[in-house]
Amino acid sequence: MLTTDRKIKAFSTLANHLKNIIETDYETLNVDQKAFVSAMQKSSQTNPWFTSENINLAVSNLIEMLHEDSLRKWVANYAMNDEKEPLTIGVVMAGNIPLVGFHDFLCVLMSGNRFFGKLSHDDQYLLPALAEMLQKIEPEFSDSISFTTERLSDFDAIIATGSNNTARYFDYYFGKYPNLIRKNRNSVAVLTGKETNADFEKLADDVFAYFGLGCRSVSTLLVPTAYDFTSLLEIFSNRANVINHARYFNNYEYNKAVFLINKVSHFDNGCLLLTQSDQLNTPISVLHYRYYDSINQVLDLLNNHQEKIQCVVSKNAFLLNSFDFGMAQKPDVQHYADNVDIMQFLLSLHHKIR
Repeated sequence: MLTTDRKIKAFSTLANHLKNIIETDYETLNVDQKAFVSAMQKSSQTNPWFTSENINLAVSNLIEMLHEDSLRKWVANYAMNDEKEPLTIGVVMAGNIPLVGFHDFLCVLMSGNRFFGKLSHDDQYLLPALAEMLQKIEPEFSDSISFTTERLSDFDAIIATGSNNTARYFDYYFGKYPNLIRKNRNSVAVLTGKETNADFEKLADDVFAYFGLGCRSVSTLLVPTAYDFTSLLEIFSNRANVINHARYFNNYEYNKAVFLINKVSHFDNGCLLLTQSDQLNTPISVLHYRYYDSINQVLDLLNNHQEKIQCVVSKNAFLLNSFDFGMAQKPDVQHYADNVDIMQFLLSLHHKIR
């Protein structure tokens, strides 16, 4: 029987393998680790947004998530039952950033269920290669993991992530099953005017990581009225290397032309366009800002838009349930997408289905 303890040890061992992959010479890796390196390279070749830097960032974040002590502390919050009959959980994965579906993968397996993943065409290679490595570490996972690029069928419950448009499709096809369906979300930074250049350096990670394509990528700044953006834009210009990426540069040039033609007031530091807007969603290379007069106004805004916001960052995480600057892309294992406890959802399914 594959116990919770053995699963934890398998995933923590997987973290060690991943650490070897990104920190040691290729020649010292074993066959399975080299296979994952090949998947990393193939992902970069087939999806231009999946640069080696971004894949390494995603892998580094998984390593931090999978510390054995963190996993044990996490599962201690739940009534785990290693003897229950596993259910098949269909997981429709997004492909906006590398390995974005990993946390769902982890939760399904740790909850004692079978993972049946529908891969995004934008991220077809990384998770299967990682899963193969995990199965070599713990062979009893072999019957619990499968993937497809076709439509899912023969499952007991579904977790699906996509856009607002695909969410309607998911509701139609999966509504009769127990489900978690995720829509578009964006992230927000709250500035007070007391930030330092070091704070802006960390905030730049939240803005530029994965080219801003993640739901945890900061797309909107909430700033005091008459805020001076000079220092922030200067520090953000240190990330000008993003312009060397052809697709990012094309988006930057296109959005800049749109602003100029339509006479949209904006700031331009050579790699990022900053404009005032009430929209949380932004095009690539664009960052929105919105003024506030009081922290209470900020809290009201965040509360009114909580279903559209994935996470909030603030200096030293001074706002309740926010992350410190630089930590938006580094959730630990207990941080759930959309603030919905996936593990509890999975563990409660037997009461709903059988």
